[in-house]
Amino acid sequence: MTPELTVLALAGLLQFGQIVLMSVPANIELGTGKTTSARDPQKMDKPLMEQVSIGTGRLHRAMNNNFEALILFTIAVVVVTMGDKSTGFTASCAWVYLAARVLYVPAYYFGWRPWRSAIWAVGLFATMAMIASALLF
Repeated sequence: MTPELTVLALAGLLQFGQIVLMSVPANIELGTGKTTSARDPQKMDKPLMEQVSIGTGRLHRAMNNNFEALILFTIAVVVVTMGDKSTGFTASCAWVYLAARVLYVPAYYFGWRPWRSAIWAVGLFATMAMIASALLF
Protein backbone atom coordinates (compact mmCIF):
# COMPACT_ATOMS: atom_id res chain seq x y z
CA MET A 1 0.00 0.00 0.00
CA THR A 2 1.32 3.44 -0.88
CA PRO A 3 1.87 5.97 1.91
CA GLU A 4 -0.92 8.07 0.40
CA LEU A 5 -3.37 5.16 0.69
CA THR A 6 -2.29 4.61 4.29
CA VAL A 7 -3.02 8.25 5.06
CA LEU A 8 -6.37 7.98 3.26
CA ALA A 9 -7.29 5.03 5.49
CA LEU A 10 -6.28 7.05 8.57
CA ALA A 11 -8.29 10.01 7.28
CA GLY A 12 -11.30 7.71 7.07
CA LEU A 13 -10.77 6.75 10.71
CA LEU A 14 -10.47 10.43 11.59
CA GLN A 15 -13.81 11.04 9.88
CA PHE A 16 -15.39 8.28 11.96
CA GLY A 17 -13.84 9.78 15.09
CA GLN A 18 -15.34 13.15 14.25
CA ILE A 19 -18.77 11.60 13.77
CA VAL A 20 -18.54 10.05 17.25
CA LEU A 21 -17.09 13.23 18.75
CA MET A 22 -20.07 15.21 17.45
CA SER A 23 -22.85 12.67 17.91
CA VAL A 24 -22.23 11.85 21.58
CA PRO A 25 -22.77 15.39 22.87
CA ALA A 26 -25.57 15.95 20.32
CA ASN A 27 -27.44 12.92 21.68
CA ILE A 28 -26.87 14.04 25.26
CA GLU A 29 -28.06 17.58 24.55
CA LEU A 30 -31.03 16.74 22.32
CA GLY A 31 -32.05 13.32 23.55
CA THR A 32 -32.41 10.25 21.41
CA GLY A 33 -36.06 11.01 20.75
CA LYS A 34 -34.99 13.88 18.52
CA THR A 35 -31.79 12.43 17.12
CA THR A 36 -33.39 9.14 16.06
CA SER A 37 -36.49 10.80 14.60
CA ALA A 38 -37.12 11.38 10.90
CA ARG A 39 -36.41 15.09 11.53
CA ASP A 40 -39.30 16.24 9.39
CA PRO A 41 -39.03 20.06 9.14
CA GLN A 42 -42.72 20.63 9.90
CA LYS A 43 -42.33 18.73 13.21
CA MET A 44 -39.19 20.57 14.35
CA ASP A 45 -39.02 24.04 15.82
CA LYS A 46 -35.70 24.53 14.02
CA PRO A 47 -32.93 22.30 12.60
CA LEU A 48 -31.25 20.05 15.16
CA MET A 49 -27.87 21.72 14.84
CA GLU A 50 -29.47 25.03 15.78
CA GLN A 51 -30.67 23.40 19.02
CA VAL A 52 -27.28 22.24 20.30
CA SER A 53 -24.59 24.06 22.26
CA ILE A 54 -22.03 26.24 20.50
CA GLY A 55 -19.35 23.57 20.95
CA THR A 56 -21.46 20.76 19.55
CA GLY A 57 -22.45 22.96 16.62
CA ARG A 58 -18.78 23.64 15.95
CA LEU A 59 -18.00 19.92 16.07
CA HIS A 60 -20.79 19.34 13.56
CA ARG A 61 -19.46 22.01 11.20
CA ALA A 62 -15.89 20.67 11.56
CA MET A 63 -17.17 17.18 10.74
CA ASN A 64 -18.97 18.43 7.62
CA ASN A 65 -15.90 20.40 6.57
CA ASN A 66 -13.83 17.26 6.87
CA PHE A 67 -16.25 15.38 4.59
CA GLU A 68 -15.73 18.13 2.01
CA ALA A 69 -11.93 18.08 2.35
CA LEU A 70 -11.89 14.29 2.22
CA ILE A 71 -13.48 14.31 -1.22
CA LEU A 72 -10.60 16.32 -2.73
CA PHE A 73 -8.00 14.37 -0.79
CA THR A 74 -9.45 11.10 -2.03
CA ILE A 75 -9.22 12.41 -5.60
CA ALA A 76 -5.58 13.32 -4.98
CA VAL A 77 -4.78 9.87 -3.58
CA VAL A 78 -6.52 8.12 -6.48
CA VAL A 79 -4.69 10.25 -9.06
CA VAL A 80 -1.32 9.69 -7.39
CA THR A 81 -1.85 5.97 -6.79
CA MET A 82 -3.53 5.02 -10.05
CA GLY A 83 -1.10 7.17 -12.02
CA ASP A 84 1.82 5.48 -10.26
CA LYS A 85 3.07 8.93 -9.26
CA SER A 86 3.74 8.30 -5.56
CA THR A 87 6.91 10.07 -4.43
CA GLY A 88 8.39 11.24 -1.19
CA PHE A 89 6.85 14.61 -1.94
CA THR A 90 3.30 13.28 -2.42
CA ALA A 91 3.65 11.11 0.68
CA SER A 92 4.79 14.15 2.69
CA CYS A 93 1.85 16.15 1.35
CA ALA A 94 -0.53 13.38 2.43
CA TRP A 95 0.86 13.41 5.97
CA VAL A 96 0.68 17.22 6.07
CA TYR A 97 -2.98 16.99 4.99
CA LEU A 98 -3.75 14.52 7.79
CA ALA A 99 -1.94 16.59 10.41
CA ALA A 100 -3.84 19.68 9.29
CA ARG A 101 -7.18 17.84 9.47
CA VAL A 102 -6.40 16.57 12.98
CA LEU A 103 -5.45 20.08 14.12
CA TYR A 104 -8.51 21.55 12.44
CA VAL A 105 -10.89 19.86 14.92
CA PRO A 106 -9.64 21.61 18.08
CA ALA A 107 -9.02 24.78 16.07
CA TYR A 108 -12.68 24.87 15.08
CA TYR A 109 -13.98 23.77 18.48
CA PHE A 110 -11.99 26.35 20.43
CA GLY A 111 -12.47 29.09 17.82
CA TRP A 112 -8.78 29.67 17.06
CA ARG A 113 -8.81 32.69 14.79
CA PRO A 114 -7.21 33.11 12.31
CA TRP A 115 -5.41 29.81 12.85
CA ARG A 116 -8.40 27.64 12.00
CA SER A 117 -8.48 29.08 8.48
CA ALA A 118 -4.70 28.82 8.15
CA ILE A 119 -4.79 25.16 9.20
CA TRP A 120 -7.58 24.53 6.69
CA ALA A 121 -5.50 26.19 3.95
CA VAL A 122 -2.47 24.04 4.73
CA GLY A 123 -4.55 20.89 4.22
CA LEU A 124 -6.06 22.21 1.00
CA PHE A 125 -2.71 23.27 -0.47
CA ALA A 126 -1.13 19.92 0.47
CA THR A 127 -3.96 18.19 -1.42
CA MET A 128 -3.60 20.42 -4.46
CA ALA A 129 0.18 19.95 -4.43
CA MET A 130 -0.35 16.19 -4.65
CA ILE A 131 -2.56 16.57 -7.71
CA ALA A 132 -0.24 19.08 -9.35
CA SER A 133 2.77 16.86 -8.69
CA ALA A 134 1.03 13.88 -10.29
CA LEU A 135 0.18 15.93 -13.37
CA LEU A 136 3.56 17.62 -13.78
CA PHE A 137 6.11 14.95 -12.85
